[in-house]
Amino acid sequence: MILLGILAAVLSGALMSIQGVCNTGASKAAGLWTTGAFVSLTAAAVCLCVRLFAGRGEGGFSALADIQPRYLLLGGLFGAFITGTVVLSISRLGTARAELIIVVAQLIAAYCISVFGWLHSEAEPFAWRRLLALCVTLAGVIWYGL
Repeated sequence: MILLGILAAVLSGALMSIQGVCNTGASKAAGLWTTGAFVSLTAAAVCLCVRLFAGRGEGGFSALADIQPRYLLLGGLFGAFITGTVVLSISRLGTARAELIIVVAQLIAAYCISVFGWLHSEAEPFAWRRLLALCVTLAGVIWYGL
């Protein structure tokens, strides 16, 4: 099960980089928010198709009404701004530099969420070695060349 999680994470990271480059190129012709809308509509269509054909064991859409706290339903809102900020950062910084900064920001945010138990996540104890690893990663981004 851990191997499947690792493979999914690797695939996710690669796809996020590829998507960022594709969205940046498309936004040069169609605009940032037109591209963002198209990306979101495409993602919705794919999710609906997978749900229709493979999601039989999942709860129905009516289960969304029972989700508490309600802010847990803001993923689409965040997704719109993620798309926009990724495109903006790649167009201004280049793909590798932007993606490095994005990953470091994700790591820092994820560690804070984990340590403080924010957003209904299970809190984990603070570890100096993990903070040191984040600092080393940040130093690597700076060394790469901001």
